[in-house]
Order: sequence, then C-alpha cells, then structure tokens
Amino acid sequence: MDAPTGRPAPPDTGRIHVRLADVGELAASLPQLLGFHPRESVVLVALTGAGGNRVGLTVRADIPPPQHAASLAADLADRVRTGRPAGVVLAVVSEATDGDGLPHRDLVHDVVLAMTACAIPVREAVLVRAGRRWSYDCPDACCAPGGGIPLPGGVTELEVAAVATGVVVEPDRTALAARIAPGDRLARSSMASACAQVAVRCAEAVLDRGWDAVAAQSWAAVLGALTRCRPGAAVRLTDSEVARVVWGLRDRTVRDRALELALGQDAPATEQLWTECTRRAPAPLDAAPATLLAVSSWLRGDGAMAGIALDRALAAEPGYALARLLSQALDACVPPGDLRRLIRSAVAAADH
Repeated sequence: MDAPTGRPAPPDTGRIHVRLADVGELAASLPQLLGFHPRESVVLVALTGAGGNRVGLTVRADIPPPQHAASLAADLADRVRTGRPAGVVLAVVSEATDGDGLPHRDLVHDVVLAMTACAIPVREAVLVRAGRRWSYDCPDACCAPGGGIPLPGGVTELEVAAVATGVVVEPDRTALAARIAPGDRLARSSMASACAQVAVRCAEAVLDRGWDAVAAQSWAAVLGALTRCRPGAAVRLTDSEVARVVWGLRDRTVRDRALELALGQDAPATEQLWTECTRRAPAPLDAAPATLLAVSSWLRGDGAMAGIALDRALAAEPGYALARLLSQALDACVPPGDLRRLIRSAVAAADH
C-alpha cells in the first residue's frame, strides 16, 4: 500500500506550502498528492493544522473485493491516524458505473465506521470519476447518479507547487517504478565492469592507506557526484563515478552521513543522485542508494516512490537492515516530520 503525504515539508527542503480551498480542488489534486494518477483506488487524505484545513498524510489502496472491504478499511484507518488528523476526506476513484446508487457505497460505509472507531471524523466522502465528483452524503440532484460536479479547471495551487519543486506526476504506479528500472543489457554490462574496477581500486587503497582514508575518499565522491546532480548541471555521471559512489555507500558510516543530505537545500539534487545510482547500480550495490532514495522521497511526501525504492533495496539485499526498518516504518505510515527528527537525532548522536 502506498502511503505518501500531501503536507509540504519545512523550508529547509525547498518545498512550498500550499492550502487547498475545497474538496473539489482536493479531488483534482490527488495525482500530485500521490505522485501518480490513481485508478480504481480508495484514498484517505488527513486534515491537519489548527483549523483542520491543511492537507496531511495521504494513504491509498486498490479498491478491494467486497469481502475484504472491512479489513482494508480498518487497515487504512490504522495508517492514517498516525498523522493525528483532525479529520479526513475520503475519495473513491473509480470508473465503475452506477447501479441503484453511486458505486462502492458499502466500501465507503466500512471506511466511515473504521474512522469513527478511531474517533476521527470523515469530513467528506466523494466519488471521483471522469473529471467529475459526487458526494456520497449529498441528497441534491447534482450528486445523484448521472450528475456530478466538474472538477476545477485550470491549474491548481498544488500543481504549481509540484512543478516548482520538480515533482513529476506519472500516469500510473508502473510508470513511477520505471524511473529506477535498470537499463539495457549493454548499459548493465558497462556498469558491472566499472563496479569491478572500482572494487579493486578500493581494496588496494584500504591496504595502502587504511579504511578511514578510503571512507573519506568515499564521502568526497558522494559530494562530488551531488554537485553534478544540482539543477543546471548538464553532464551525466559516468559509470566510474556512479560505481565509486555506490561502493562508498557500502561503508555504513558513509551511508549514514548521506542520510542527512536529504534534509538540506540540496535535497532535490540528493534525490536525483540516489535515483541515478539506484537505476544504474547492479545488485546488491543498488540496495544502499535505493534505501537513501526511499528516505528522500518519503521526506518530500512521495510514499509511493519510497515504497518502490524500498522494494528494490530488499530485492537486491533481503537482509539489508536499514531498508527493512524503513519498510516497517513506511507500512506504519510514520509521518515525514517524525522521520526527519529521527534522522537529525541519529546524526547528532553520531557526531558525539
């Protein structure tokens, strides 16, 4: 299950704060909240802030068979309540046709009951279909089957913020996963050769200068590659540069220092670096950058990409401890703000 958040991060990540005016604008902004266009999905959007009008944690799941609706509703409620919302908006995205009423009404009923059990009110429950929305609670003709209210036209504030921060909305989750899919056979062969050469050089350097000296070189390689991934840098990382970074990340101290890069002004470049390294590195060397990519994605609210990256890390190295820990936290919908505080605490502890 994907568990992204729509709440923008603090200013140090370069993100932009937005507020959505009404449920129509919220429904139109679901692709930006999720990172892809949902299909046949049930989505819960948490409402936070003093007035309960700020977009917070967002969770999504495929619409289940009727016999599994109640258990899915309970799971969604458990996940969204970790954000401690004042309320939620429930959106069912489906092209199912109307019967005696709007489709998936029983699923909506189960979700409302599950949220009530958590003492969290469902402020709105809407069906989103074919560019229109319907309210499951509205008795007026505009929300009757066959009616519907058009979603807002033009560009929403959240779409503007997404463009400004470089967020690309994919047509579906498969396209999202394709961002880090390995290259063709020739590219993989070239990358494997570069990694083998770097491995030999690193082993010789450890023998000649010691582990600490090589770790320092590894960190310098990360920072150098990061510079090449900043906006405006047009030169693609070479295979040797990628290989040196991913080998360096096998050192846990280097990897843990790299975690903090996602917290600062270079967060977009950091995410680009981990994306490039994950896509090009052979297993199991892709486990570390994929885990770091998950952190970067999670902190900017893209739980879908975070989940895909963690799946890649664990496929490459099933016992990779940090990826397993983060996967458990993502499943529990730990809010990005909590993850940010954990990283800062861990870095501060390491510095002492």
